[in-house]
Amino acid sequence: MSREQRKKIDAMLRQPQPEGPRSVQQLREGFEALMATMLVPSGITTGPATLGDRPALRVEPDGDRKPGTILYFHGGAYVFGSPATALSLTANLVARTGFGAFSVCYRLAPEHPFPAAVEDTLSAYRALLEGGADPASIAFAGDSAGGGLSVVTCLAARDAGLPLPAAIVAFSPGLDLTRSGESMVTKAGIDPIFTREAVQHTGAMYLAGQDPRQPLLSPAVVADLTGFPPLLLQVGTNEVLLDDSTRLKRGSTSSSTSPPTSPTCSSRSPASSTKPTTPWTARRCS
Repeated sequence: MSREQRKKIDAMLRQPQPEGPRSVQQLREGFEALMATMLVPSGITTGPATLGDRPALRVEPDGDRKPGTILYFHGGAYVFGSPATALSLTANLVARTGFGAFSVCYRLAPEHPFPAAVEDTLSAYRALLEGGADPASIAFAGDSAGGGLSVVTCLAARDAGLPLPAAIVAFSPGLDLTRSGESMVTKAGIDPIFTREAVQHTGAMYLAGQDPRQPLLSPAVVADLTGFPPLLLQVGTNEVLLDDSTRLKRGSTSSSTSPPTSPTCSSRSPASSTKPTTPWTARRCS
């Protein structure tokens, strides 16, 4: 993505928003409208699928498919979003790697608080394994809350005695439901999308009164990443979620047998090209 593209996206995201907390319905509709403007690269095919007992979106390259599968977890603060809203990200990964992907429609809060989302993503991974997929050919990936799920699903898989995936890729992941990172304060007013108050508002829906100091809720603070596969974190320097990644990276470097790469700066939105989103945009994960 060029500097000019990043400036345009930053300006778009900084447009005035309604004051005060919005209802769940408003959050979902607003996010769907925003993500519907993100274009999807050509050269991919999509279709419905099921993993475990949850619907999923299958995304495949039109050309030669490489032997690998991306298990993608969409963003949306555990409250909104769907495989359709994440299609630009998922399709770019598919187009650029040649791997196929499944994007999981996990249950959302407040109707389904923690640990519903983790149960669904772990069930999806288990279904891939039971279907014969080699864990060495699977990568977890996700953005925002889905980036957090890519890490905690790996934790849950390890705790369940399942073989771990080959790699994890997380874009601007939410990895600390305690919201105690310094960037929650130092990036206030700089982050073009989030404030500490906003993420606490949606986080409370997901927590439903539970203590956030748990590995599956705040891995950046309390998780042991021993035995984890290689982990790539991408986060922008202006994000309130910056310390979620930097603190996880520091902890994983001392505990993981496969040290992750350092976080690198990126915009939340990838460069996109020519193809609009599919009719799957109408489906919500609830």
